[in-house]
Amino acid sequence: MTLHNHSHASYTTFILMGIPGLEVSHFWIAFPFCSMYVMAVLGNLVVLLVIWTDPGLHQPMYLFLSMLSALDLVLCTSTVPRILALFWTGTAEITFGACAAQMFFIHGFSAVESGILLAMAIDRYVAICRPLHYNTLLPLGTVGRMGMAAVFRGLGLMTPLTCLLGRLHYCGQVIAHSYCEHMAVVKLACGDTRANNVYGITAATLVVGTDSLCIALSYALILRAVLALSSKEARAKTFGTCGSHLGVILLFYTPGLFSFYTQRFGQHVPRHVHILLADLYLVVPPMLNPLIYGIKTKQIRDGALRLLRGAQFKSNV
Repeated sequence: MTLHNHSHASYTTFILMGIPGLEVSHFWIAFPFCSMYVMAVLGNLVVLLVIWTDPGLHQPMYLFLSMLSALDLVLCTSTVPRILALFWTGTAEITFGACAAQMFFIHGFSAVESGILLAMAIDRYVAICRPLHYNTLLPLGTVGRMGMAAVFRGLGLMTPLTCLLGRLHYCGQVIAHSYCEHMAVVKLACGDTRANNVYGITAATLVVGTDSLCIALSYALILRAVLALSSKEARAKTFGTCGSHLGVILLFYTPGLFSFYTQRFGQHVPRHVHILLADLYLVVPPMLNPLIYGIKTKQIRDGALRLLRGAQFKSNV
């Protein structure tokens, strides 16, 4: 990713405002953010370690889950430490290059995560609706290709979005946000920003619209198959298996869509509410996803307890 044309810009550095209207509370707001970030990092590292060390979990469902955990680590780590530095030390200045890189990580890997959630929905559809063909339809090689397809699509769509920043002339310097969100940066430009606006909303709508429709279709077919089961126990078990994934999907899409469209059309939403929710979006789902899967998935829960007992045994020795 190269940005060649930003030398003509009036400003080569920006100032992050944080949460407008809550500047006096930044120091205290940082403490819950830091706690959630630590929980997110530890929880996702545990999930990755459990899946990595247990050959029995080298199956499509858990491999997709490990991809999700890796993406959550990238998303929150690319943003939250910078937010904490802003809130605790007042380090508000950010260079154009660092701002563009942060935006690329946030929007690019969010698009990749959307693709992984779609792949997980397909995995659940095959497991429940085509159980006899599960291993044939989803061998490990196919899982890897689906993951790579999500990466190339997400990063490929968001790379032009980042590069388009380089053609703009920036007359403003203060970003009314805690991090470099695309539209918050574009609003500082004084030239023609239609290409940025059109491409941004088209790319986001294409990713989220396509993925959410396919996920909804997958779960509609799953629901039909589950309701056709004669055993109440089988229905309850299947709903329990899919419940964690549905929870993660809602946790990812709902605040993300709210933040995205509020930035463009939500003039009546208080700015501090929008920015605070946008900040939480980058740390709350990564924190809760391991907990949701840990509670709902016995294999992950047992693996985490096994790691904990092993750590306690080594400390006692």
